[in-house]
Amino acid sequence: MSEQLKLSAETRDRAGKGASRALRRDGRVPAVVYGNKQEPLSISVNERELAKMLGSGHFMNSVVMISTGSGKAVRTLPKDVAFHPVTDRPLHVDFLRISEHATVTVAVPIVFTDEEDAPGITKGGVLNIVRHDLELVCDAAEIPSEIQVSLKGLEVGDTIHISNVTLPKGTESAIDDRDFTIATVIAPSAMKADVQEALAEADAEAEANAAEQQAEEAAAAEGEEPAVEPNDDDNDDDKITTQKDD
Repeated sequence: MSEQLKLSAETRDRAGKGASRALRRDGRVPAVVYGNKQEPLSISVNERELAKMLGSGHFMNSVVMISTGSGKAVRTLPKDVAFHPVTDRPLHVDFLRISEHATVTVAVPIVFTDEEDAPGITKGGVLNIVRHDLELVCDAAEIPSEIQVSLKGLEVGDTIHISNVTLPKGTESAIDDRDFTIATVIAPSAMKADVQEALAEADAEAEANAAEQQAEEAAAAEGEEPAVEPNDDDNDDDKITTQKDD
């Protein structure tokens, strides 16, 4: 289960770009807490403390208890983090208020295991990951920290679908209208090239055989020599055509 995080915050009265820039200069990140049929609450959090949580890799699927120093801590779920396009510093965070056992939708990271027991990979195949996380619906108090997917027994060409994954009890996929792909085991580039070369050679041989057969059938139908000799103009045309073909 994903751990519960604690984050101290300060309320802010001023809004707007100017106020937000001033907060960032002081090492704080503007944020807002909304939802649960209550008025939005504008706050700011310490940038270093926030950056540490973001670096854990579980921030977006963890319950965050936000304390402003006055009253009871607010139970929230991070919904969005805006980053600076150049420096990657966090610029703004959105937190959704939730009750203790609210049903929430979260993105949970996938961890692939038993790679050494996958013949397709140990023989040179490559794991092609289609999804790095799963969007799950679960109880806010039972959010899984990760979903483990075993690769045991997989061969080149095998595919892992959501139906092949055992989800924790009380958890279900947010996407329920199709059996979507999570990962596949594919042949390495060198193996693909060999297969493509073999197919190309087979196609060329088939074309050569077909051309030879057509020539033999044409010769049998017309005889060894044509009934009427072509005139000089026809010979010229034949020569031009031959040059084009070559």
